[in-house]
Amino acid sequence: MIRHVIAEINAGRGGQIVTPNVDILRRTRRDHEARAHVASANVVVADGKPLIWASQLAGNPLPARVPGADLIWSLTAAMAEQNRSIYLFGGAPGTASRAEQAMRSRFPGLRIAGHLSPPFGFDTRPDQFEAACASVVATAPDVVYVGLGFPKQERVIARLRGLLPGTWFLGCGAAIGFVAGIHRRAPLWMQQSGLEWMHRLANEPARLARRYLLHDVPFALELLAVIALRRLRRRSAEPAADLPPTSDRPSAPTGPATPPGEQP
Repeated sequence: MIRHVIAEINAGRGGQIVTPNVDILRRTRRDHEARAHVASANVVVADGKPLIWASQLAGNPLPARVPGADLIWSLTAAMAEQNRSIYLFGGAPGTASRAEQAMRSRFPGLRIAGHLSPPFGFDTRPDQFEAACASVVATAPDVVYVGLGFPKQERVIARLRGLLPGTWFLGCGAAIGFVAGIHRRAPLWMQQSGLEWMHRLANEPARLARRYLLHDVPFALELLAVIALRRLRRRSAEPAADLPPTSDRPSAPTGPATPPGEQP
């Protein structure tokens, strides 16, 4: 995926990466705007571990989980090697600035076009929204990370894509905060076992309890159950693989009839 983005940038073509998790997938079922954001992306990769499990159950396994919190580092490393620029957009006040410092520390030669942590509610005020977008456009970055949460970040990206046709955009949720060190990611074993959401819930219960416990966990269980049931039904409808069609099966051997009164 990194090679694809680099090739497109070198060809002068921009694009958008969307990393759906369980919550985003749940939203696409009931919300036209959410579906449109995912459908308009050039690259869609699975962030949530349950999506990987679902693809395996369906018999069409995805190659890997690609979290935005990992992608922001790997894509930035590639941009540093290519002498390309990035822009950090999002997070609470000061977050993007701290993330910039962390990235400069890891990639000393990285070109950072700018950073911006817009004020809360900026997207509901046309003047602030346009001013924030203009700040990004003025720097003409190669890659923009927008960390505002879905679908707010996708609305910003939708506006910027028309103004920066050669730029790539990644809606990365909390990833800018992870880079800045404001939030800590779950231990690796929790990430690999699909329990990263529990770590985030423990750190932000007031904000995430309703979303995770009332909506996302039931949806994930329903998703896995429905796909497993469909696969079982599909298997039961398939003819037995080890038996040829009836017309091709050998007939029962013929021989002398068993004399009356004798057991065969």
